[in-house]
Amino acid sequence: MKLRELKALRGPNYWSQKRHRLIVMNLDLEEYEYRPTNRIDGFYKRLKQLLPSLHSHACSEEHDGGFFERVKDGTWLGHVIEHVAIEIQTLADMPCSFGKTRGTDKFGVYNIIFDYTCKEAGIYAAKAAFHITEALAEGKDYDVKRDITNLQNIRSRDMLGPSTQSLVDEAINRSIPYRRLDNDSLVLLGQGKKQKLISASIIDSTSCIGVDIACNKDQTKRMLYNARIPVAKGDLVFDEQTLFDAAREIGYPLVTKPINGNHGRGSSMNITTWKELIQAFHKAQKHSNKVIVEKFVIGNDYRILVVDYKFVAAAERIPALVTGDGYSTIRQLIEAVNCEPNRGKGHEKELTKLAVDESTRSLLRRNGYTLASVPGNSEVVYLKSTANISTGGTSVDVTDTVHPYNMAMAERVARIIGLDVCGVDLIAPCLTMPINNNGGMVLEVNAEPGLRMHLSPAKGRSRNVAKPIIEKLFPENENGRIPVTAITGTNGKTTTARLLSHLAALSGYYTGMTTTEGIYINGKIVEQGDCSGPDSSELVLREPEVDYAILECARGGILRAGLGFSNCDIAIVTNVNEDHLGLGDINTLDQLASLKRVVPESVSVNGYSILNADDDKVYAMGEGLDCNIALFSMNSRNPRVTRHCMMGGLAAYYENGNIIIKDDDHAYIVIKAADVPLAFGGMAEFNIENILAAVLAAYISNFSISTIKEGLKSFVHNSTTIPGRMNLFDFQDFKFMVDYAHNPSSTKALGEYLAHIEASVKVGVITAVGDRRDQDIINLGKTAGKIFDEIIIKHDKDLRGRTGDEINSLLIKGISQYDPNKPVKIISSETEAVKYAIDNARPGAFITAFCAEVQEVLNLVHEMMEHQVTEKPLTESMR
Repeated sequence: MKLRELKALRGPNYWSQKRHRLIVMNLDLEEYEYRPTNRIDGFYKRLKQLLPSLHSHACSEEHDGGFFERVKDGTWLGHVIEHVAIEIQTLADMPCSFGKTRGTDKFGVYNIIFDYTCKEAGIYAAKAAFHITEALAEGKDYDVKRDITNLQNIRSRDMLGPSTQSLVDEAINRSIPYRRLDNDSLVLLGQGKKQKLISASIIDSTSCIGVDIACNKDQTKRMLYNARIPVAKGDLVFDEQTLFDAAREIGYPLVTKPINGNHGRGSSMNITTWKELIQAFHKAQKHSNKVIVEKFVIGNDYRILVVDYKFVAAAERIPALVTGDGYSTIRQLIEAVNCEPNRGKGHEKELTKLAVDESTRSLLRRNGYTLASVPGNSEVVYLKSTANISTGGTSVDVTDTVHPYNMAMAERVARIIGLDVCGVDLIAPCLTMPINNNGGMVLEVNAEPGLRMHLSPAKGRSRNVAKPIIEKLFPENENGRIPVTAITGTNGKTTTARLLSHLAALSGYYTGMTTTEGIYINGKIVEQGDCSGPDSSELVLREPEVDYAILECARGGILRAGLGFSNCDIAIVTNVNEDHLGLGDINTLDQLASLKRVVPESVSVNGYSILNADDDKVYAMGEGLDCNIALFSMNSRNPRVTRHCMMGGLAAYYENGNIIIKDDDHAYIVIKAADVPLAFGGMAEFNIENILAAVLAAYISNFSISTIKEGLKSFVHNSTTIPGRMNLFDFQDFKFMVDYAHNPSSTKALGEYLAHIEASVKVGVITAVGDRRDQDIINLGKTAGKIFDEIIIKHDKDLRGRTGDEINSLLIKGISQYDPNKPVKIISSETEAVKYAIDNARPGAFITAFCAEVQEVLNLVHEMMEHQVTEKPLTESMR
């Protein structure tokens, strides 16, 4: 077997619209294509022994044990890898359930698809499942426990903590998009101008000064004391002398803690002797030079959570402990507690496993125990002096019993410190009465309060404390989304994107746009190159000022990683033509259409899919979509459009030289095509199609008709603003045009425009992309043969798997099919070919160069013009 390719998808994709996190493995079974599982001696038995939990996989049999039945009767190893990858993730506490294995057009080659929770774990599971299945097939031993342990370690390292995860889950419930920005807890909620940042429970509206104050425990206490909030008597010390003086002034028992500590780190409680105090002081100094010493207050440990300066929840925190049974040692009791399914490492589960450290041993010694001691039945032994959940403590919800005075006091504390999300820690006999009457004290304030104690208390009601935090960030059911228009198709994507961006800017939007030319923010390029994939989309949606996004979505990005967004408001599909077939297991036009359909499938229920009614494959995409549909057509009498409009649908069409919008019973003449530079006086029909699509998107986006009309008139650009899109140069005796046409359909469309051009001779500088099928290259040559009187064949710098001779041969074959006597010259270098065409241009010639290195060619053309001409501002051709 050979693992040919492995990729992780993270958005709507070719394999699933609903499941955005998928691993796709491309596997060549090689000789195992002839050996299904029932023909591999002992395979079934070895698989059951190694992973008996696979019995729960029903597979297509729809009952437990169904997958094992398939293995026994005979299935292919790719199918086994799929189920093994799902199961080992589930055994590592990352439940997965979706998977499928599909054959390709290549014999013995399969695509294996399964879901993941954590990307790195999904990739690891794919490789491990391959090796596990290979070992089973070869009869070799395999340590699957090692893989499960490694997966658990990846989960612990990479998964969000419970506080952050609860906020993300609540955002998902509200349909608020999110994006993790680091390997810790920094998460972006929302998009563009509506985005909000969180880091665990710190939100971006929280005062930095408030956080600084809360992190300085001494300053916090002084501010609360001055506001007449009851706080424990204490002082700030920095050496043994000041420590001694403070102890004498305050009196034992004492508490020490670092001035800027958290999660109980470096803290010591109930110190009763100078020796203990010295040890506790040095322990705290490992975290900060200055140490707080304060009176140890007897009572229960409570946390009150305040959000947006309002009381939300309260919990009693109980330190880590074990309860004796009369025969188990403390060590054995700890081990038993740690085996409970709700305890895990760090924050991975509801409770944290009990850890034995020096503070545990010291506390046990003070209370007359060791780890080998056997507590009596029901005897409680505390393992930590602090009640932090992160050190193994538990919590009890007391929200409904908190006295109104204590609620109001906690809200005051939050305002005094300046924290809109705030955890107030108190010690008191109870919270059912005012703490100023029962000797209770506020100990400290937390700027990043953990939410786990409220979300999953050991006793009492679970509180959805994430909800008020998300409501604070996104009030009144705001979903944090900006308008997003996604554009796909074989040709015309970039033209449509650029025109729509121009219309959006005129309508007052701060636009973000991705194209095959680059990423543009408010009209300024921030990255050049092919930026039509998901990474570029995500960049635009992260841009803080963008309030209208236009995202070009090419086939390669969708196949490689899925879309860079979960939903869009508008999807435009321009057309589906034969291009890129044979790549990525997309071999037919129907498969290409299915891939492009991912974009309209991502439209929200109230959004619109804008479909080309003149293209059968595109029109068929409307079948079964949950969103609204709008159609565009070059034929006002297209029966699909007529029927759609009779049913009250929205459409745009071209009639009598006019761009028209039909909305229910109303028809709006937007503009004459002759007044739109992009339409080339009606000669560039492919651009009129792009105009219709962009006009519909603008209309749906509530741009005014007058603004749309103004934008269509003013959308004039040149080789500086849109390089490589029908950039026309007037030399003294001839014309020269640079374009990016690269497939038979775009070449044909450009030929239809050139048919309207009068010229003494039409010369084409052409090439073909090496990773296309033979027939595609031949067809491109045939199309070029029809369009041009003379042809120069050049080569791109990246031949994409072919030799120049192979490309030449196929192009010439296509050219000869139309005209075997067509003059053809071969100049491999793109710039040399362009230079030759210009140097040898005849009067009245019209030369068209299809270029890959667009900017390099444009620089050469500008240089050769030598100020003798004025560049005409035209527009780009089809994409």
